[in-house]
Amino acid sequence: MRILVISDVHANFVALETVLDHAGKVDAVWCLGDVVGYGPSPNECIALLKELPDLVCLIGNHDAAAINILDSKSFNPEARISIEWLKKQLTKESISFLKERPHTESIEQVTLAHGSPRQPVLEYLLDTRSATENFEYFDTDFCFVGHTHLPVIFYISDDDYLARLTIPQANQVVEFKPRAIINPGSVGQPRDRDPRCAYAIFDSQKNAWEYRRIDYDIPKVQQRMKTAGLPERHILRLEEGW
Repeated sequence: MRILVISDVHANFVALETVLDHAGKVDAVWCLGDVVGYGPSPNECIALLKELPDLVCLIGNHDAAAINILDSKSFNPEARISIEWLKKQLTKESISFLKERPHTESIEQVTLAHGSPRQPVLEYLLDTRSATENFEYFDTDFCFVGHTHLPVIFYISDDDYLARLTIPQANQVVEFKPRAIINPGSVGQPRDRDPRCAYAIFDSQKNAWEYRRIDYDIPKVQQRMKTAGLPERHILRLEEGW
């Protein structure tokens, strides 16, 4: 199967449309959470996702805060402003969609989680030590995560006491060997100093991962955010990818 793997759309409809067009025809879509938050188009993103083939979509921490599963006080002040704005925008259909999202999924040889298999909604996998500890929390060959907005692959073998970290190059195909934790990066708000949308195509038969980047119309999204009155810091960060 040719599977589109995306994460952290963050209500960036322009970025999501760009990724879907760039990806081409796929057999399924796996979204690793945080469909909403930060961006100006939460309902539009949810409506578009619902149309996609064989969609599996998890709940992220911003999604959870939007429907009051997670206390917004745990977020920084600007993120709280965005969340409070978001709560006023969501339609009943969007709220129902977010409430139905699972924390994790296992599909054949892959476990899906937003943050980590140990703490699916909240934990950030930013270093090899935390990644190493998380290999104990899933039994499949691979685990796909998001949340950090950073594309990365953590590998571990039976002979390793600590996971190894690699950063994939865009437009290259990597064939995975068990076991690995993989992050495709963020569609709507990259934070690796590259403002382009990040996503991946996973070939489940070959265990092959094609990591991709694509430019999108950032000024268009920034203008929508300004019109909505969203925090200036969130508007500016889209330009530099931080």
